[in-house]
Amino acid sequence: LRRVAFYFAVVNLFVAPFVPDPFSHAVGGATPFALLSIIGQPTMPKGVAFFLLWQWAQTFSRALQSIFDGESMANGIAGPDVLQAYWYALSSLIVLALAFRLVLGGIKSPTVRDYYAHERWRAQDLILVYVGSIAASVFFNIASRQVGSLDQPLFAASQVKVVALFLLCTYVFTTGRGGGTLLAAIFIEILVGFTGFLSDFRAVFIYVAFAALAARVRWTFTASAAAVIWLALLLLLALFWTSVKVEYRDYVTGETESQQIRVPLDERMAYLGDKALNIGDTKWGETSYMLLIRFAYVDIFGQVIGVAENAPEAVPMRQWKDALSHVLQPRVLFPGKAALSDTDVYMRLTRADPTEYVRLGTSISVGYMAENYVDLGFPGMLAGIFVIGVMLALVMKYFMARPLPWMLREGIVMAFAFSAGGVGMEMSLPKMLGGMLMFFLVWSLIAKFALPMVMRWLDQRAGLPRTTTP
Repeated sequence: LRRVAFYFAVVNLFVAPFVPDPFSHAVGGATPFALLSIIGQPTMPKGVAFFLLWQWAQTFSRALQSIFDGESMANGIAGPDVLQAYWYALSSLIVLALAFRLVLGGIKSPTVRDYYAHERWRAQDLILVYVGSIAASVFFNIASRQVGSLDQPLFAASQVKVVALFLLCTYVFTTGRGGGTLLAAIFIEILVGFTGFLSDFRAVFIYVAFAALAARVRWTFTASAAAVIWLALLLLLALFWTSVKVEYRDYVTGETESQQIRVPLDERMAYLGDKALNIGDTKWGETSYMLLIRFAYVDIFGQVIGVAENAPEAVPMRQWKDALSHVLQPRVLFPGKAALSDTDVYMRLTRADPTEYVRLGTSISVGYMAENYVDLGFPGMLAGIFVIGVMLALVMKYFMARPLPWMLREGIVMAFAFSAGGVGMEMSLPKMLGGMLMFFLVWSLIAKFALPMVMRWLDQRAGLPRTTTP
């Protein structure tokens, strides 16, 4: 992966003289290599690479957008602060990488027995575990909608599906068995992801890709071709979703300003099927640009910088204070606690009108980097980013030290990284801190009580002596 990042950096170095922001483009193109060089330890959890590279992609997309716009990031509609935001985001990612290296750099290498411990189980039993995890995840998601005060712990518990799928992927990649069933699971994940309100289909592409890294799949010509096809399929589905999501959301919600789905599953599937059959009507150029500007998340950061410089917050460290107050007052114990609205924070920090986002039934966040900037400015915000990185890394280190098969530990950390950074730079500070704490509490209990029981069942099914550790 680091070698690919190096080639990517070289290509963008040659491209840089021909783009509106040559230096910014060249540095942005070299950042993945820098990040992977910092965290590049054999025992570094692969979820760390996802967490950093996903947010880098959101940042670098803004440099690509400037090429399509034909103007510098500083000359766009959001003003010159966008270029500052671009540099601040890249700096924040380097600081996060340093925090991860500091905390996670000393993890001991697994023994051969630890690394291949998951292979002692049978493919058909892991598939049963995966199916059971889907049922559990659906139950937790439904329960979270019924009991709002428990939405965070139930969301953390619902990540059991991620762990099960990750384990199944690594089993297939390291043994070569169960490939057909894995393809079926991937198809189901994509299908289910499309029937919801958000673009959940992308998650399975991320899990499979980083499971391949965890399993250390050899980088051959076949692997390269598979990676290109995998990325192309993800982009195709993302473009299709971008082209239909506005009308689809209006359809499934009855054009109400909410995320409450009112249309049965079969009708949703029929609607998407009809759109897929007419995919030739898609305006690919326009849709590609829409996807790019939606994925790039730097302009909003730039808006925050402009407002913060001209009208600073009256309350010092308000974002951190609000976040900690929200996290330390669980709704179970404080039922009267007011709900935090990302859109309200967006309106306050950008002085913008989010009418369009509200109309689409989605919330909009300025993101945790921008919130740190509002509280601490630059370079002070890097201290806040470093603290967040250390906190994330400590949770990861805890789970990487559990007496579990190595791939199961990687799967838990991947689920944690996705819950904390699945939306990347959009994640607000309260949600990141709250989700971090809740995942740790819930999965500490799951790792101690539930996973040993599942492992004993798998051992029994495989005809192995009763064990609880690899």
